[in-house]
Amino acid sequence: MQKKKLLVVMTAVGLLGTSAGVGASGLVSKVTGVFHKDIAVSVNGDQTSLHPVYIQGKAYLPAREMADELGYTLNWNSKTKNIQINSKEEQAVEYARMLGVIVDVVPTDKEGQYRVEVLGYGDQRWMILYVDKDTELADESGKAVGAADLKAGTRIMAEFGPAMAMSYPGQSHAHKVVVSAQTLVKEDVIQSIEKTEDGWQVKFGETKDGQTTTSIVLNAGKETSVMTAQGIDVPFANLKAGDKVRAYYGPIMTKSLPPQSPLHFLVVLSDKEQLAPATIEEYRELSWKNMPADQKSHVTTKKEDARVEEVDSAKITVMMSSDEQKKKLAEIQAANGKLISIVYNTDQDALIGPIVMIFDPESKTFLGFLPRK
Repeated sequence: MQKKKLLVVMTAVGLLGTSAGVGASGLVSKVTGVFHKDIAVSVNGDQTSLHPVYIQGKAYLPAREMADELGYTLNWNSKTKNIQINSKEEQAVEYARMLGVIVDVVPTDKEGQYRVEVLGYGDQRWMILYVDKDTELADESGKAVGAADLKAGTRIMAEFGPAMAMSYPGQSHAHKVVVSAQTLVKEDVIQSIEKTEDGWQVKFGETKDGQTTTSIVLNAGKETSVMTAQGIDVPFANLKAGDKVRAYYGPIMTKSLPPQSPLHFLVVLSDKEQLAPATIEEYRELSWKNMPADQKSHVTTKKEDARVEEVDSAKITVMMSSDEQKKKLAEIQAANGKLISIVYNTDQDALIGPIVMIFDPESKTFLGFLPRK
């Protein structure tokens, strides 16, 4: 711990004007001194409210207040008549952790800061991390890495917090990021999937001259994580041919035909094409009408650019205001039904996250908001 330096700044008049008389009697001495308000005390260049008392030409300061200014604690033991001054122990900060893959990296308005979207597993499954000059950023060997070098597809271990905006997704400052291998990324539909003795094999095909052949085989094991784009777990048994996914794999690949590679993360994507353009526009209009005026004032997304998606109702927490909304959502979740989400970015995203509105796709009823904090 770096020691703090105390500086007493005095005027010539203050120094020359000090005088005191001291008389001693046994264990108790009666002293007199001069209190100098014209003499300033600073610690590491920071001004304090302390002023010294001069006794026989020496400056004295209140013990408890001075100890606190220097980063110490003072305890008085009345039985032993002992003043104990101890250094303050730095409190250990508990950071949340996750292993994952970078989905997206975008610079923010703050110089040197980047908004990093991460999917993975650990304390959180889907996070927005803010990486800046205060982030400890290095590769697995300890070599420093620049924030500008982060890119989609990179596997990382991240520590973040301790404060976290309980938005959807959660948002927090990245305390430490350890950069691992760069993966390969493939976004396609599954050709076929089958269970093996070691896990699962996910195959992707390539069509040439009207004939489809397997172009790559990705091997998944216990360490492979399968989830939605919102970080919700998806069992391998629920995957099927034709599902649209984004695979993070490699970079090691066999030289066989078709080549094989280890699968690290598999993100199941909602098929946005199933929502017709007219339907998307309808939900944008509905969401805008249902958005409170005090929230509209913070929206930075144009209404025509709001993101409209179909999402699974399972594990989604919706903030509702009426019993009718709660009943409707419970019915949809009981049937493992789908919901429609409309996402608007705001000028408060860094603090509490975007506005996410939820609708029932059958009745087009507004059900509520996803939590922002």
